[in-house]
Amino acid sequence: MANKGLQLLGFTLSLLGLIGLIVGTILPQWKMSAYVGDNIITAIAMYQGLWMSCAFQSTGQMQCKVYDSILQLDSSLQATRALMIVGILLTVAGLGVASMGMKCTNCGGDDKVKKSRIAMTGGIVLIVGALCSIVACGWFTNQIVRDFYNPFTPVNTKYEFGAAIFIAWAGAFLDIMGGGMLAASCPKGKPSPKYPKSSRPPSSSKEYV
Repeated sequence: MANKGLQLLGFTLSLLGLIGLIVGTILPQWKMSAYVGDNIITAIAMYQGLWMSCAFQSTGQMQCKVYDSILQLDSSLQATRALMIVGILLTVAGLGVASMGMKCTNCGGDDKVKKSRIAMTGGIVLIVGALCSIVACGWFTNQIVRDFYNPFTPVNTKYEFGAAIFIAWAGAFLDIMGGGMLAASCPKGKPSPKYPKSSRPPSSSKEYV
């Protein structure tokens, strides 16, 4: 069965990954205005996230505006938002299931095989949640790259990667590693005895004269 230290490390990495996913989803810096070509550098930097768009001034002030209507958003942003929420919910569920199957907890009874299967199930759920987040980040990244290299996109409306998308990437990969360590709790079969019992009949204790 899996080592207790490996389970603790996997749980810790997954918890850090969950924090990264939540922070990355909330922050508005998924993409930021790019200054390319003849675009004049101004005192205002534009940011767009999954929930709002912000304008950051050189004086340190930031003004944000929440998106008014979901239906007005493009399909890539809607899909990214939905997949990130699903990924966070699955990560929370996976951490809850894994905590019941870890060797350092008293949940799940005293059956070591049962607890290992519970921890393995939690690790698999964590991996699925991380994959949802990876697909969301990849989808959004692809859209940024396509718009950036599209010759019909005005220069002053081109964006590049923001800090939030890298935080979300890091959180997803931490969940992958943590879920993999917890999924390594797959129980093995019962070991066979080292010295098998002999099939020979017991020798008679009678003495023959």
